[in-house]
Amino acid sequence: MHTNTPRLGLLDRLIREFDRGLRTVAAANVAARPNPAGSAPETVTDPAARRHAAGLMRVNHAGEIAAQALYHGQALTARNEKVRRSLLEAARDETDHLAWCEQRVRELDSRTSLLAPVWYAGSFAIGALAGLAGDRTSLGFVAETESQVIEHLESHLHELPPDDERSRRIVEQMQADEERHGSEARAAGGADLPRPIRELMRRTARVMTFTAYRL
Repeated sequence: MHTNTPRLGLLDRLIREFDRGLRTVAAANVAARPNPAGSAPETVTDPAARRHAAGLMRVNHAGEIAAQALYHGQALTARNEKVRRSLLEAARDETDHLAWCEQRVRELDSRTSLLAPVWYAGSFAIGALAGLAGDRTSLGFVAETESQVIEHLESHLHELPPDDERSRRIVEQMQADEERHGSEARAAGGADLPRPIRELMRRTARVMTFTAYRL
């Protein structure tokens, strides 16, 4: 006998999203894919270089916290089921990134950002608003976000200690994944965002980067 799965009400969906957020910021995230660092040896031994590499990877980890929240917020308010599924699929890739960055930060004897709940809550709200603006705008937000993230990761490839092959491999794989997410969002009909919105996104990212490096 066929039975239809009941659609969750708003309160149930919000509870589910709260649970997702709690798991993202408080639980140990597990990657579905192998860590790109693989068997590359640990080569960063200078204390200052290790602190700097840890700070950069902490920023990347915070960025992945925000990415999870953005995708989940956008999926919550997406109008098209296909768009919702694509957003959640991209979020699963970001879970891999989150796990890899956390592992690398720990390897460098450091910690992740103390402000992870703030990054998640703020980004979730932004994502939900982007979804409410319509699917084309939401997809355009994904494309612009990923474009800026790719630039950010490229700068980290230049800033990482030259011999930090483990961090470099992780960042390069993240960069490839983000490029794919952005291309898919544009192909799905993502609209170009107005210049003031793009600039506001850049300014917000700079504040987050500055803060997460230290906290």
